[in-house]
Amino acid sequence: YIGGVDEAGRGPLAGPVVASVVVFEKDTKIPYVNDSKKLSEAKREELFDIIKEKALDYGIGIVDNDEIDEYNILNATYMAMKKAINSLNKKPDYLLLDAVTIPDLDIKQFPIIKGDAKSISIAAASILAKVTRDRLMYKYDEIYPQYGFKHHKGYGTKEHYEAIENFGITPIHRKSFLKNVL
Repeated sequence: YIGGVDEAGRGPLAGPVVASVVVFEKDTKIPYVNDSKKLSEAKREELFDIIKEKALDYGIGIVDNDEIDEYNILNATYMAMKKAINSLNKKPDYLLLDAVTIPDLDIKQFPIIKGDAKSISIAAASILAKVTRDRLMYKYDEIYPQYGFKHHKGYGTKEHYEAIENFGITPIHRKSFLKNVL
């Protein structure tokens, strides 16, 4: 029972970090599943439901900006991964991860460099995490339309920095990422 784990949103100035774990039956094939960054948004959206349908199990973990500020982004990423794993119906025997090892976890782990391009379960996890995070950022865009979250998803674009300069920060901004601006 092997789970693939990946995350989305380590680098943005705003919003949560989201992790996912996906467990497939052996030899599962889903056309076009790849590293989420190599797929169009439309393709990721299309694959999101297919992955959930074909998975034996999946979990999603979300850690918000306040926890990122409190624990730092690396620890927050591990927290999101643990939340995703803990939400599975059955504990995996083994985890495949994209180039990281989660500390203090009693499951065997195998980090793979460029794992999201080499493992269908890691790639699927990257898609679930990215689509979940993007959907959250669209909701935040409705609450804070002047920031343009639907365009940049919280990443440090020129548009985003200009919005921070003009309107200040929102409750979803990562203050630890904005020390120079604040």
